[in-house]
Amino acid sequence: MNILISNDDGVDAPGILAAKQAVEDLANVYVVAPDKNNSSVGRRLSLFKHLELKKCELEDKSPAYSVSGSPADAVIVGADYIMDEKPDLVITGINQGVNISCDITSSGTVCAAFEAVSLGIPAIATSLFIDPKTSYKQDENGEWYVDYDFTLAKKVLHDTVLKIINQGFPEGVDLFNLNIPSNYESEDVKITRLSHKMLDKKVIDNNDEEKSEIFNYPLDENQNTDNLIMITSGLVKEYEKDSDGYALFIEKRPSLTPLNVNMTSKDLTDW
Repeated sequence: MNILISNDDGVDAPGILAAKQAVEDLANVYVVAPDKNNSSVGRRLSLFKHLELKKCELEDKSPAYSVSGSPADAVIVGADYIMDEKPDLVITGINQGVNISCDITSSGTVCAAFEAVSLGIPAIATSLFIDPKTSYKQDENGEWYVDYDFTLAKKVLHDTVLKIINQGFPEGVDLFNLNIPSNYESEDVKITRLSHKMLDKKVIDNNDEEKSEIFNYPLDENQNTDNLIMITSGLVKEYEKDSDGYALFIEKRPSLTPLNVNMTSKDLTDW
């Protein structure tokens, strides 16, 4: 079995190494990913544009490739150019963050998996929810850092791929969207559906004194600062019982959502 691994956090992100380590005993693994962070770019493609392709190494010195493009670009380059034959499976992630609900179409992680499906390859998009209450820690010098504990994510991803090897993808399922909580109460995976939404979005401007620290990027001295705005967001608090958000945030257990990329709703002949 040949597996292509990509992500949207960039080839140097710790999650892509964790994904490789999770499945390297099950298949031949190839890693092709963006050269830098491409979070929230959706399914952006760099058509008819020059892309720089570089050989590189992951932290464990294993080979990888970086692409100066989007996550979807990296999947295409990996599957159609780097690999001698089309992969049997594409894994995207392990993303450092959450990707649930109908908001997944903005996710570079999930949309890279969508791109794989468009190439005729089944896929798994994998994300680790970093609980700020338990994952942000201080070192001996008082400096804050994020403790990326991929232990459960690697186990669930490994077991999911093993099940796919033994049984194949369920009929009618193009890809799985897998989310694992860093602060979990159960290791049991729950099969879920997409929540209505993940983020409450709000537009603020730089006249809001309480939010002024958000506008901390450098501005041109001649730039008019009267009309600066920013879209901010926060996680939704309530989720339906059988949804991915409920499993992840309320039950604090891994969520596995089967998806079909054909978004046709219904026959409207009589409409």
